[in-house]
Amino acid sequence: MRLQNKVIIVTGSCTGIGKAIATRCVEEGAKVVVHGLEKEWGEEVVTAMRKENAVLHIEDITNEGTPQRLVDLAVKTYGKLDAIVNNAAIVASSNLHTTDLPLLRKVIEINTIAPFALIKAALPHLSKEMGCVLNIGSVNAFSGEPNLFAYSVSKGALMTMTQNLGDTLFRENGVRVNQINPGWVLTENETIRKREHGLADDWYKDLPNVYAPAGRIIWPKEIAAAAVYWLSDECGPISGQIMTLEQYPFIGRNPPKDTSTIPAK
Repeated sequence: MRLQNKVIIVTGSCTGIGKAIATRCVEEGAKVVVHGLEKEWGEEVVTAMRKENAVLHIEDITNEGTPQRLVDLAVKTYGKLDAIVNNAAIVASSNLHTTDLPLLRKVIEINTIAPFALIKAALPHLSKEMGCVLNIGSVNAFSGEPNLFAYSVSKGALMTMTQNLGDTLFRENGVRVNQINPGWVLTENETIRKREHGLADDWYKDLPNVYAPAGRIIWPKEIAAAAVYWLSDECGPISGQIMTLEQYPFIGRNPPKDTSTIPAK
């Protein structure tokens, strides 16, 4: 039990990577606050974990006061707060020409500002427990794909925030801040996006080797397994670090000559 008796908030955990992380946290002995927008899915997640191990909060992360309500719920229910996982995010397909200011502001509000707000709300409690923050970024933080412009900008900003706070909060409050940048992961929402692109539901079964050397893309549970290390005491004083989780060297990899048939991650 690597997270025994820890209390952890996982945003965006009704589905996908967040759901996998929250589930793994409970398996490792933690109590979790499950959060998201999909009430029915969230109730299913909590039921599967057993209600003594998880509590559900359904609300838009960008609503005024949502971060504080999440923190208050964790402390009221379990008496403390050890860690937060900033996973909630919006993946919006857009390039320079299709990104208007309202879209850019919306994506940054959800993917960058909301994590900042939750860190601020949680900090007094995390300081008491010498706790930690785990931000869930993306490999697109490094520069991103042309048709993921707004998303890439928001994740790049999140990465800078992680490294900045990973230094200052650890020095001042003893709170570690780290980030994992997943690559291409087979989530429910990724399946929905590919369906909207006109692909069959089994699109992921036949992918070019350059994108999936293993013959498949990454499962959410594999990201969750990595998250446990950063949330546990095993990583010791490590803070302000970014870990890329992809099955090939992301920077410098030679692309295929024709990528026109492969939809964006």
